[in-house]
Amino acid sequence: MTDHPSPPEAPAPAVPADRRPRTTTRDPEELTRRLTAWLGTRLPGARATAATVPDSNGMSSETLLFDIDHPGPPSPGTPRSCALRLAADPAAYTVFPRYDMARQYRTMRLVAEHTDLPVPRTLWLEEDPAHLGAPFFVMARAGGRVPPDVMPYTYEGNWLHDATDAQRDGLEAASVSVLARLHDQVPVGAAEFLDTAGTGGALHRHVEAQRAYYAWVVDGRPRSPLIERAFDWLTDPEHWPKDPGETVLTWGDARIGNIVYEGFEPAAILDWEMAALGPRELDLGWMVYLHRFFQDLTEGGGQRGLPDFLRRDRVESRYARLTGHRPRDMDFHTLYAALRHAIVMLRVAYRQVHFGEVPVPADADALILHRDTLEAMVEGRYW
Repeated sequence: MTDHPSPPEAPAPAVPADRRPRTTTRDPEELTRRLTAWLGTRLPGARATAATVPDSNGMSSETLLFDIDHPGPPSPGTPRSCALRLAADPAAYTVFPRYDMARQYRTMRLVAEHTDLPVPRTLWLEEDPAHLGAPFFVMARAGGRVPPDVMPYTYEGNWLHDATDAQRDGLEAASVSVLARLHDQVPVGAAEFLDTAGTGGALHRHVEAQRAYYAWVVDGRPRSPLIERAFDWLTDPEHWPKDPGETVLTWGDARIGNIVYEGFEPAAILDWEMAALGPRELDLGWMVYLHRFFQDLTEGGGQRGLPDFLRRDRVESRYARLTGHRPRDMDFHTLYAALRHAIVMLRVAYRQVHFGEVPVPADADALILHRDTLEAMVEGRYW
């Protein structure tokens, strides 16, 4: 068993599957020194030791894994192994325009309070950027393993690909159960601070927030005709859900790469920065699509991948059995997931341009690894 790295909030970047773009401009040693100074204000005499930046450090919030070394008896309830989530360096061409660490911290505490989900225990929130250069929070670190993004878990040679069919089936069932329990157990009234500003219903406000995010991504950069076609498809009255359904707390980045597993059972549910109010299908579409993204990449690379894992029909059936809610409008929601993913990928690619890792593109759509998939969805020939 190994301690978990923190999977990236941003989906896989527009680079080959075995490479990652730069994720930080910070010096880990300097960060650790400053963390020790701050930690002493919470636990006098304590030091941050064995600090490491995980290979899968995100391109939005950054992660530092560390141990607490204290000369005296450990404080009751304070774990030795911790993870720090730090807002992105604003000078590093950030993936998202805003990093609200207090919002993430509050979301995790809310989910821990109202559900039986294994959310990491939050310890401290620090909103003053003077200490580490940006707001951050500290949480207990869980032991276990995470399905990798690089190389993707659909590729041969990693623990999930090499598991038995029965083990993967159990992991799939447990992962869908995470969504069912989250949606059913958290009272929406307690999560109103996650509501998206704007007019119309929760789904409409969610889509309009994504449109605003896209406008921020392409400000001063080439626009994506494909992303704009996808927005047009979504907002066509023929495609917009006639009844989006009840509003629940959605995880936002609902994928197995954001779960730490002990064996094949969830041990920690990570990365809550995309949490929002909206229909259940936001999370279901994201979980189904993000697996399809890796599966399509794998098949394109000549491997079989895991074609029978996290299949859309099985995810929908499992969720319906657990909740009594039959997922609907899933063509809409999987396309919306692919669209949201494309916007993030475009920003990640422009970040690479900023750092000189890739040339300025002649065709913005070429930066979207799942371009063919999104086109096929828009044209109604994917599923």
